[in-house]
Amino acid sequence: RRLPRTAAAPNQMWTLIRRTAPFVRCKSCYSDHSTTRHFYTRTSNGVPTGLYGFDHLKSPNGFQRFVDDAIERSSELVNYISEMPSSVEIIRAMDEISDAVCSVVDSAELCRQTHPDREFVEEASKASMRISEYLHYLNTNHTLYDAVKKAELDGHLLSKEAHRAANHLRIDFEKGGIHLCADKLDRVNQLNMDIFQLCREFNQNIINDPGHVDIFPESRIPKHIHHLLKPICRLTSGPSRESLISWDNKKEKGFRITTDSRILQSILQWTSDDEVRKMVYIQGHSVPQANHEVLHELIAARNELAQIMGYRSYAEFIVMPNMASSPEVVKSFLLEMSKMIKPKADEEFEAIKNFKRKSCGQKYVHLEPWDEAYYTAMMKSSAYNLDACVVASYFPLGQCIEGLKMLAESLFGVTFHSVPLAPGESWHPDVLKLSLQHPEEGEMGYLYLDLYSRAGKYTGCANFAIKGGRRLSETEYQLPVVALICNFPGSHNLSVRLNHHEVETLFHEFGHALHSLLSRTDYQHFSGTRVALDFAETPSNLFEYYAWDYRVLRRFAKHYLTGEIVPEKLVKSMQGARDMFAATELQRQIFYALVDQTLFGERLGQTRDTSSIVADMKRQHTSWNHVEGTHWHIRFSHFINYGAGYYSYLYAKCFAATIWQKLCQEDPLSLTTGTTLRTKILQHGGAKEPADMLNDLVGDGILRYCNGGIVPDITSFSDEVKLMEDKQEQILL
Repeated sequence: RRLPRTAAAPNQMWTLIRRTAPFVRCKSCYSDHSTTRHFYTRTSNGVPTGLYGFDHLKSPNGFQRFVDDAIERSSELVNYISEMPSSVEIIRAMDEISDAVCSVVDSAELCRQTHPDREFVEEASKASMRISEYLHYLNTNHTLYDAVKKAELDGHLLSKEAHRAANHLRIDFEKGGIHLCADKLDRVNQLNMDIFQLCREFNQNIINDPGHVDIFPESRIPKHIHHLLKPICRLTSGPSRESLISWDNKKEKGFRITTDSRILQSILQWTSDDEVRKMVYIQGHSVPQANHEVLHELIAARNELAQIMGYRSYAEFIVMPNMASSPEVVKSFLLEMSKMIKPKADEEFEAIKNFKRKSCGQKYVHLEPWDEAYYTAMMKSSAYNLDACVVASYFPLGQCIEGLKMLAESLFGVTFHSVPLAPGESWHPDVLKLSLQHPEEGEMGYLYLDLYSRAGKYTGCANFAIKGGRRLSETEYQLPVVALICNFPGSHNLSVRLNHHEVETLFHEFGHALHSLLSRTDYQHFSGTRVALDFAETPSNLFEYYAWDYRVLRRFAKHYLTGEIVPEKLVKSMQGARDMFAATELQRQIFYALVDQTLFGERLGQTRDTSSIVADMKRQHTSWNHVEGTHWHIRFSHFINYGAGYYSYLYAKCFAATIWQKLCQEDPLSLTTGTTLRTKILQHGGAKEPADMLNDLVGDGILRYCNGGIVPDITSFSDEVKLMEDKQEQILL
């Protein structure tokens, strides 16, 4: 998931939208001379293939040939473009280059993040580096740049989508620095390589150094989460230690708590021992120390890159091509929301503090950040008599997958079918493959599911592109292929039961997958989630609503033993508990977005002390204390994946709320509703302006124009989190 829901784990779960270097934003088209390159994955006849259906990837060394072929084919197309064919053919060929390169980039990244074989991972890493170096050659190729500019000027000869592709390609070239003098261009290329390496190092440090705390005795940890922890022992102290006859008689049992985000959240939510929660919170928010320097270098490199390119800051460099258009518009939007949310967030803070006071039987108590998850869980349980185990009993994973299939069929008239994996196609026995089919349009695309946690696997939840859709000819279409990656407990066991947060995460990621699979763009450059940064999360956030609506849940949520449909009363209790601390959660997301804008903004300068900046901002923009010595931002991976773009999650929340209320809420499973969503949003990917698609979908009242940029209308979202009455009171005062 892209929106972390707990203070304990700002990087708890998120979905990953894949992006690459400026020239190739992982997008491509069709070409009359490329029909033999049609990516086709119906491999159920038992014929061996390679990873993801690519024949080259039958062995780790196949990545070398995969890169060689991509470079060879791209070079042929570069030569073709140098002959200055028609503008239509220029854009088609450019898009095929993008398709060839992105097939390597995306496959290598998915392999790096999920493959259990270290040799495959190492070869994928090498392939990623080689293709990145080739990207720099493409990004600085003046023949391609001149051809794209020619095509853009011939806009009257192109389709609207082709002209948009030409415009985007030209902008991407210029963001890569092609218009700069040689010295500056060399520096930009070096900075891009440095940034690439720093991003990898930041994420790898999080994996390598999650931190840990040893707790004795084991009784300090609730029994139902013992399975998450590593049992350890120590000798008890005493004068007769040397004369011990039996180790077993004098050993004390305890646990080593690894403070990665998932375990950290479980400890903070379920452990009554205040000192344990404090130790775990501080440790989990203090590592990896190595990322202090990595983040400093990353901020400096991104800032220098932006300034060479003529921007005041990296934030401006990132935000300008998107709906917001400027950091000033983003900051204004965030500060407006921060001011609006503060009274209600303060009320919630006082309510939690009062509950702690009563629970502890003390007149004066301090409410600390490590208290939040524990006491809010107790308050929700008390107010709505909720038991997490009872809720999970209605959500076995197999039934949840059937729910996703039902949702797709009801809304879009499409069906998912299990497809046998060919020998060599899969990267783990847990992987499933589904084909998406339409009764009139035939096959729509393919979805891999890799849903269970395992050692060495990407720790979040994400939607990975493997192949983008593109039109190959008047009669042929390259089908999109994506992989949905999650980390649910268990292995190859569809009866594993999900908590509702995990169900919501699954629906969120499914929204990303459908965005890709239902997309029918002419150019791979615009396929699926390859859209403006501050629009990309809108469909996935919309699909979260379906995980909460009883009319949807009753169709698939059934008790794993009895088959009983989930009671409506239980769902209403879940909804009530969800809304109890909505302002606190929203305030946290605003804070994250403000920190993101500040660290990559123009006023940060050369300061190395990001921790004091973050601490001051927490005091200013949240109701909670900053704990001295903690540095949550050094394990906040969104700075890597969405640097200066975290605000886009809040944009998505607001857009999705309006779409749900105006289009979906009345009849959420209506084929008419789904057809409208598909024809006005999903099928266009990034081929149309997001603002035009949003206005076309629901009409007025979804966005507004502000200082040259676009911000969401917050009315629907504010109504959901019960803020409008508070805003009206502020206006009256």
